[in-house]
Amino acid sequence: ACVVSCLLSPSGDAKRFTVNVRQVADYPVDLYYLMDVSFSMKDDLERLRTLGNKLAVTMGQTTSNLRMGFGAFVDKTKSPYMMAYPPEAVKNPCMGISETCQAQFGFKHVLSLTETVSRFTEEVDKQSVSRNRDAPEGGFDAIVQAVVCKERIGWRPDASHLLVFTTDDKSHLALDGRIAGIIQPNDGQCYLDNDNYYNKTQVLDYPSLALLTDKMSENNINLIFAVTNLVVPLYKEYSKLIPGTTVGKLSDDSGNVIELIKEAYERIRSKVELELLDIPAELNLSFNATCLNGEVIPGLKSCTGLKIGDTVSFSVEAQLRSCPKEKSHTFIIKPVGFKDSLEVTVDYACSCNCEAHAVANSPLCSNGNGTHECGVCHCHQGRLGPRCECSVEDYSPSDDVNCIPKPGSPICNGRGDCLCGQCSCHSNEFGQVWGKYCECDDFNCLRFKGALCSDHGKCSCGICQCDAGWKGENCNCSTRIDTCMSSIGLLCTGRGSCECSVCHCTQPGAHGTTCDRCPTCPDSFFHDANAVNCSYKDENDCVVHFQYYEDDSGKSILFVVKEPECPEGPNILVVLLAVAGAIILLGLICLLIWKLLITIHDRREFARFEEERAKAKWDTVRKLH
Repeated sequence: ACVVSCLLSPSGDAKRFTVNVRQVADYPVDLYYLMDVSFSMKDDLERLRTLGNKLAVTMGQTTSNLRMGFGAFVDKTKSPYMMAYPPEAVKNPCMGISETCQAQFGFKHVLSLTETVSRFTEEVDKQSVSRNRDAPEGGFDAIVQAVVCKERIGWRPDASHLLVFTTDDKSHLALDGRIAGIIQPNDGQCYLDNDNYYNKTQVLDYPSLALLTDKMSENNINLIFAVTNLVVPLYKEYSKLIPGTTVGKLSDDSGNVIELIKEAYERIRSKVELELLDIPAELNLSFNATCLNGEVIPGLKSCTGLKIGDTVSFSVEAQLRSCPKEKSHTFIIKPVGFKDSLEVTVDYACSCNCEAHAVANSPLCSNGNGTHECGVCHCHQGRLGPRCECSVEDYSPSDDVNCIPKPGSPICNGRGDCLCGQCSCHSNEFGQVWGKYCECDDFNCLRFKGALCSDHGKCSCGICQCDAGWKGENCNCSTRIDTCMSSIGLLCTGRGSCECSVCHCTQPGAHGTTCDRCPTCPDSFFHDANAVNCSYKDENDCVVHFQYYEDDSGKSILFVVKEPECPEGPNILVVLLAVAGAIILLGLICLLIWKLLITIHDRREFARFEEERAKAKWDTVRKLH
């Protein structure tokens, strides 16, 4: 880890430093495949047995240093999560459906990370499904164990850690264990027995999302949720709360899992996002990102669309709001999912060196009527004035005129006494009172949700002086814009404005957290009526639409549609049916023509026959006469 030190004081000055992050080529990868082996995943397990080698080959295209491991989970081995009756169902929970399967377990570590791909295939081939009673699974228990049991799993400290989590159902969360009488919170420790089974499944509750986030950040884990279509929306919500997490839609038999993992890893490597660990409450940090195009984006601490070898930088500004009790503090700035980090040590300059040189009874304070300290006279009792030149005993009522801000106002605004023609402000349990007429204080400012200046600023004479990164009358408006960035890299998807870190959609029909949803827009990917709309056809005959325009700030934006319009290949069934139909139709037409010709021919022959028969009859009658 790199180390940076800086000295800060609460006087308002700030220190700035830059963090550079570069995407390294051929980064080592540890891939741990964590699979739900409940009965509904039976076909997925069968399919995975044939995909081990192909998965290694595909991931080998991105790294030459790959290790793979495997683990399985079902759910807690306690009723009502498991089949407890009849007793035979404990050993064979599938007996109720006339099947045979292994006994239920919480989590089982099967294969430590290894470079031998054949071992992965062999161990997966040995696995069989189990069965639990309720629909949600105990997968989050398994995630925590797979993350924190570093020695058992074999996570390398200098590798990219991918944890692939596959399931077709929801997962239990913290407090769900109370249904089974499990009330002890999950402590996030490793509990694997000698057989590599999780041995606290009946003792500890399911983990919370906060615990998952902490443990994955602590161990630099990138989590990939590979889940079926039914639960994709749920796990997408989870991913918003867990940094470094991606979600992919798994086919019913896991046939697309290799493509899913590859795409998820590419998304992970194409994004750099900084996370902050152990930030003190008194310190305010603001970020500016400089991504690929060299443009400085204020309030952003992430960059997307990166390739191997790209370097991005983040400007960090640190400002001290108040003085803490400790003299220094160290916090960490690091990219999500990576070991590399920057340790920043802040030394607090909260004391004045001049205090050690105070002069008691200084001649500078009216011939010894005060102590001269740091250029200021601290007067003895009964003395007032900048140089302690006034005595309280010399009070005259005429001096009160100098302590009244305007006619009719109380002396010193009712918050002090007039001594020697100067206001001596009263002390106050809520804070400090000061000013020529005691008109100022540090506790009468606007509040937000009960907090003075929203806890994001200082109150000074009735006005909130906001910390860096905040604005507004009560400092409740954040200046960050990263929360307004859409997945395509546009602020509010180009359909609105970012105010107080929230998108306000201005285009009719647009909605969503980043205005990314607009089903009623005629061309949902075009965001500016004055833009130049272009399209081109690539070598695969796919038509790609893009739009070039300038936003209000004059910045040029090139917006490309995510999905090109590719011509669909011929439908074999339709072609076969069309050919067969054409042949049948042609045959019918030929038959009809043949039938028509035969009918015409027969009618002619019949007419000729009738004509000849009539002639023969006439000849016979004529001979008789």
